[in-house]
Amino acid sequence: MIYLDYASTHPMRPDALQAYAEVASLAGNPSSIHRAGQLMRERLEEGRTLMAAALGAHPLELLLNGGGTEGDNHVLMGLSQARGYQGHLITSQLEHSALLAPARWLQTQGVQVTFLPPGPGGTVSPQAVQGAMRPETFLVSVHHANNEVGAVQDVSALAQVAHAGGALFHTDAVQSPGVLPVDLHGWGVDFASFSAHKWGGPLGVGALYVRRGLELPPLLLGGGQEKGLRAGTQNAPGVYAAGVALRAAVQEQPALHAHLRRLNDLMTRLLAVSDTRVPGLRANHTPAGSPKVASFTALGADGEALLMNLDMAGVAASAGSACSAGTMQPSHVLTALGLSETDARTSVRFSFGAATTAAEVTRAAELFMQAARDSRA
Repeated sequence: MIYLDYASTHPMRPDALQAYAEVASLAGNPSSIHRAGQLMRERLEEGRTLMAAALGAHPLELLLNGGGTEGDNHVLMGLSQARGYQGHLITSQLEHSALLAPARWLQTQGVQVTFLPPGPGGTVSPQAVQGAMRPETFLVSVHHANNEVGAVQDVSALAQVAHAGGALFHTDAVQSPGVLPVDLHGWGVDFASFSAHKWGGPLGVGALYVRRGLELPPLLLGGGQEKGLRAGTQNAPGVYAAGVALRAAVQEQPALHAHLRRLNDLMTRLLAVSDTRVPGLRANHTPAGSPKVASFTALGADGEALLMNLDMAGVAASAGSACSAGTMQPSHVLTALGLSETDARTSVRFSFGAATTAAEVTRAAELFMQAARDSRA
């Protein structure tokens, strides 16, 4: 199998798997005061410290949780709840469904929401945010790197605009660590969401960055874990493994970025010159964005057949966000960028990782062209 779905999940790194097994073999609840519990607590805090150092944050600013969806929901729901579901928040049309879904739900509760359309290259400009600000705006939330087309936002500039207008700023940075530089203190953001399985850590583990001095209402009640903000026994093996994986991913980030750029350029070049062989192929991804993802539309193809043909040929790719798979809905990211619903349904996202080779990309491009031909038959 040629695995080209790293944006959905990154296979667990061997060092992270070893770290997980090491801690999982221990007995003890990290909240217990006996020695076994404190050994587990030490591993938990070591994982938190490793992640904080890699992300440019202080360990006390990381709220350990189950991943990016939980972090996105916690920020939007928590801040809205604290304001009695009043006020105004700004986000973009390109956000992950983990943010768009709670934003739409909040509209039904009385929160006013502005969904900014993307500008050139899928970016959200500081001017667009400034133009949408109101006196009652309490939050601006714009992702860092898009999971479908790779557009990268200037979150530092966007945070400055939000702060100048008296609002807080949140970014979903799930797709960034290990691929793009991340510096939370340097960015000047107030909140940021992360998922460990995107950088080779375990599934179901994540962190929410909460800048020191800020408060959120609790997400879960019933215990004092995570400073009372998220009750429940922490996943110490998962957190430790996530920290080990992130430390390595950040150390390897410059080399990986260059590797991914070569692969992205290769696939784009192979499919760009294929028009005489397979007419109607177009690229959707942002050339100057994150090199992790490449998106292509096969005009006139049957979208479901396209993915099935690729799968039967041994290529693992996706139609967009894995969290929206199976809904049969066109990608909201691609329609926001101007594609029709029909064309968005005939689009495929490839995403690359450190183990991906140029030979695999070349073969996948050939198989994609064949799948496009077959799905039009």
